[in-house]
Amino acid sequence: MKKMMMKVWTKMMYPVKNEKGAQSLEWLGLAALLILVLGIISQAVDGQKDGIGKVIENILNKINQMVG
Repeated sequence: MKKMMMKVWTKMMYPVKNEKGAQSLEWLGLAALLILVLGIISQAVDGQKDGIGKVIENILNKINQMVG
């Protein structure tokens, strides 16, 4: 009975011990997404004469029109 309980306990606790690895992968994915978004924004702003202020103003105006 004791061996069976130990096996059940081990099977239940094994995924919990691997939590740190999963959390690290989540942070790496988030960092990659942030870098991707910043790259897209920098490419979009690169050709603008007015700079990023005008782009942000346009985005906020469009959001305001959508929301009402």
